[in-house]
Amino acid sequence: MNPIIELQQLTGLFPENDHAALYESAEHVAREATPEPYHRMLVHEHHMTVTMEAYYDCTVDVEVLESRFEDGLYLRKILLKKSGTNDVVQFGLVRFNFEYVTPAVKAEILAQQTPLGRVLIQHNVLRHIDLGAIIRFTAAEGLCRYLPMQPGQVTFGRMATIFCNGAPAVDLLEISSPLK
Repeated sequence: MNPIIELQQLTGLFPENDHAALYESAEHVAREATPEPYHRMLVHEHHMTVTMEAYYDCTVDVEVLESRFEDGLYLRKILLKKSGTNDVVQFGLVRFNFEYVTPAVKAEILAQQTPLGRVLIQHNVLRHIDLGAIIRFTAAEGLCRYLPMQPGQVTFGRMATIFCNGAPAVDLLEISSPLK
């Protein structure tokens, strides 16, 4: 699928209440053209939870901003924050088909206390992360509500699919806070 169309589908899951745009522009960027330090943060097939914790040298906590079930899928809008602080390191959108995980994994994810990647790791879910696309975002008012940035400022994110037990279970949009 075209990454920009998939991006529009994911961001359309949680439109801003006042219809503010999340981003001014979004551009699909080749993996090898992704600048550092975003390249090492985003261009890999690992959980962003682990990558963020390594980059910031601390654990991260999840804050679920919105969640719901729609057409049998669990949807949520989240922030990852440095543990014990309000320092946001990532904005994310998640579309999860629980059909491919155990009831215990589903229950822990629905408890909304632990980042998704950590839940899957702790439960030893057989998984593979398929990196779909790297996206260069120019922020609009919507994204600035969630990440420490100003309208017009640039950051990068990625779209990925997590395969659980061999099946495509999770679609993700993960946008990094601006990095230095």
